[in-house]
Amino acid sequence: MNQYDLHLDRNPANYTPLTPVSFLERAASVYPERLAVIHGALRLSWAEEYARARRLASALAQRGIGAGDTVAVLLPNTPPMIDAHFGVPMIGAVLNTLNTRLDPETIAFMLEHGGAKVLIVDPEFAVVAKAALARVQHEILVVDVSDPEYHRTVEPVGSIGYDALLAQGDPAFAWQNPSDEWNAIGLNYTSGTTGNPKGVVVHHRGAYLNAISNITVWGLPRHAVYLWTLPMFHCNGWCFPWTVAAQAGVNVCLRHVDAKTIWNAIREHKVSHYCAAPIVQSLILNAPPELRAGISHPVATMVAGAAPPAAMIEGMEQMGFDLTHVYGLTEVYGPAVVCEKQQGWSALEVGERARLNARQGVRYTLQEAVTVLDPGTLQPVPADGNTIGEIMFRGNITMKGYLKNPQATQEAFAGGWFHSGDLGVIDPDGYIKIKDRSKDIIISGGENISSIEVEDVLYRHPAVMAAAVVAMPNEKWGETPCAFIELRQGAQASEQEIIAHCKLHLAGFKVPRAVVFAELPKTSTGKIQKFELRQRAGSVSAIDV
Repeated sequence: MNQYDLHLDRNPANYTPLTPVSFLERAASVYPERLAVIHGALRLSWAEEYARARRLASALAQRGIGAGDTVAVLLPNTPPMIDAHFGVPMIGAVLNTLNTRLDPETIAFMLEHGGAKVLIVDPEFAVVAKAALARVQHEILVVDVSDPEYHRTVEPVGSIGYDALLAQGDPAFAWQNPSDEWNAIGLNYTSGTTGNPKGVVVHHRGAYLNAISNITVWGLPRHAVYLWTLPMFHCNGWCFPWTVAAQAGVNVCLRHVDAKTIWNAIREHKVSHYCAAPIVQSLILNAPPELRAGISHPVATMVAGAAPPAAMIEGMEQMGFDLTHVYGLTEVYGPAVVCEKQQGWSALEVGERARLNARQGVRYTLQEAVTVLDPGTLQPVPADGNTIGEIMFRGNITMKGYLKNPQATQEAFAGGWFHSGDLGVIDPDGYIKIKDRSKDIIISGGENISSIEVEDVLYRHPAVMAAAVVAMPNEKWGETPCAFIELRQGAQASEQEIIAHCKLHLAGFKVPRAVVFAELPKTSTGKIQKFELRQRAGSVSAIDV
């Protein structure tokens, strides 16, 4: 008999389900007057931000929104987006942050598939939202945000304004922790190997733990000043809305990403931390010197997506910026792997530092495991830096599963590991490096593009007999789609015509930047050999679309 088995159930005195919402309550309690949000002329303290989130929760509850209901938002990085990350889960509802760059058809699919009961819309995306809602079959409460930082007049989409909604809510609303930390907190759509995106369901426990891991792997200090260069719609901003609250930091909002605005914000607000895809890092790094004048304080930055090249590492160092490389997927709450810098790396020449920092790295603090396994046997590959396997995750910072897609969920978790679909190697020091993407996902400017989704559109053109889309290198975006097309016998089509066709059916960033007309290489069974096309794409010139 185990003497430590006390035959007692957990109780409220010794157990509380984990939820990142608690970070907001603590920040408001401990630092009520400290600055929490900056947006244009608006300044909010942590007490005021807590009251706004509770008002939102209360107002939604008054309208019958509760546990398990989906609240979708089509918002930039503004205060309502921060409110939603706390107010929605306060009532057990699930936050669905929609990618603001998507087309109406895709957004409509997400609203239908997720069963959204509420949609909160920024005026900048009113036209897209209205077109998407026209395709949705069920009733959705639409809430219109007004923002003094947005200077165009837009016809409202919904029946109530966001400020009016908050005014109806109780700033002292008595929200409750989730009954189970396994309950869903977010629904995030990701490109898969089919045209329709998959709905990734994430839970309170994982969001809590990843938010804390962000602090530990980055050394994020209390009261950090965080600039929102990373879209909050992307993996819930890598969980940083909750991370910033945990450290009672400052959220510096950013409607649009441009070099002048970013540098002005860093200078004016003494920004200490920001996250960004490589394209944004390049935008910041290559800004005119006059924009960078007058900044002497240290700045830390996280980069994910394509590995940072030597020029970026060297340029950031010269500016006094400390760069940390991370890796992850929507299914693991954003980054869950970090390239931890080892003692002695700083003494190496920049090329060698770039090689070491280009690796994806090691697991986040609170993720149990990340490794490279043989996808057939699930045995670890040798740590020789050469043997390729599939990168797999295991632990609390992993999704619940895919919404309404049990087959995809079962495949993703086969053998007790989450299969990332990314192929990589393990170096002798245990650091992981990606070698290829088995799912043919193209990562352009930090956004995922399904090659099959683009191919489906290409096949709608009457002149196309066969089509394949692969990634081609792009100095600005990292990767962009390159389309290889085999035309029907006797048919004709130009590159411009194909691109114009794609623009009718795809979001702008998904449109191919090059079209090559040629016979497609195939196996004896007729399967297109994409690996050969990827090699060809390296020498293809992109055009401006």
